[in-house]
Amino acid sequence: MNIAPAPSRPGPGVTGQRSLADRLFPPGKVGEIASRLRRAQPAFPAEEFVADVLTRLDGLGLKERITWISVVLEKHLDTDYRSAVGVLLRSLPPPCDPALSDGDFGDFIYAVHSEFVARRGSADADVDFSLDALKQITTRFSAEDAIRTFLNASPGRTMETLAEWTHDPHYHVRRLCSEGTRPRLPWSRRLSLPATAAIPILDNLFADRTRYVTRSVANHLNDIAKSDPDLVVDTLRRWRATGRQAPREMDYIIRHATRTLVKTGHRQTLRLLGVDPDLRVTVTDLAIPPAVRLGSALDISVTLHAAEETELIIDYALRFAGPAGRPGGRKVYKFRRLTVPAGRPVTLTKAHPLRAGMTTRTIRTGDHAIELLVNGTPQASRDFQVIPA
Repeated sequence: MNIAPAPSRPGPGVTGQRSLADRLFPPGKVGEIASRLRRAQPAFPAEEFVADVLTRLDGLGLKERITWISVVLEKHLDTDYRSAVGVLLRSLPPPCDPALSDGDFGDFIYAVHSEFVARRGSADADVDFSLDALKQITTRFSAEDAIRTFLNASPGRTMETLAEWTHDPHYHVRRLCSEGTRPRLPWSRRLSLPATAAIPILDNLFADRTRYVTRSVANHLNDIAKSDPDLVVDTLRRWRATGRQAPREMDYIIRHATRTLVKTGHRQTLRLLGVDPDLRVTVTDLAIPPAVRLGSALDISVTLHAAEETELIIDYALRFAGPAGRPGGRKVYKFRRLTVPAGRPVTLTKAHPLRAGMTTRTIRTGDHAIELLVNGTPQASRDFQVIPA
């Protein structure tokens, strides 16, 4: 049986463009959950469940929708926690293909199932049962947020379990061990564990042959870099010295894990990347237009000179206009890594889009600035105006 509720109305302030919450958790997905639950348990009140969810779905953000749907599940599933989870697990679709190495993210709607486990299953007597449930759910969609409830409630048992899972045959389970323990995982519960607690887990995962896993390992180290940069550099050096990871993938992990440290000019990181922080370069002709229309692009041109052949990492930072004319935020972007020959200037160009309506950053009209970073050190800056389209 398929439950097909009516399409939702746009939430407040949404005109034309669907929000991320509406794209990932539309009413049709709620109906899909209901249909699967009814197949797993014929007595499940699918229509009533969908109707209850839809009473509040419109206007809720992404995380709010996950929480709300899990709350409604509590109302309609068995009051016995383990029995209710049994129905949830039986209702799941087949796992993501374990033969793949990347790109199969799963279906976001199953974050609801792991949230149900996190809300109901953290009592000491249920921890092992709940962790096993999350292991099954994460092969359909990552349980990285839910596992953090158990890392806070039962850190010893959970970390021991995750250490075992680093050897699991399914790459989604292995990736959970790194992603779920990240100190600064976006949109997720904060951890009470020290930022360095998961280094032994990462030691088991950095040599993984799956990019989905190694990308998480690198992101995890990038989180740690914000509080303990020297540990990150020492760890990467230690891993590279083992020879356990293929050189090309090891280089990827190092570059991705140190992207924040490069932007700050961390000297040991630059040396790790093969860049001499003491070699000097001259920046000339940083050229941008004085005014750029919103919706177009900022054209950037810069010329670099070096007295001797020099390996450089070039980034640029944009300082944005804030609301009501106040200063806004600052964000660093990658420009290029290159070798500047001795005595031969190199000119770089780039067009940076300044699109209106971006979901990651609001571009406003007003005063902006660009700052060129060479090996993480500011070298030149220019002001410019963003004017109406």
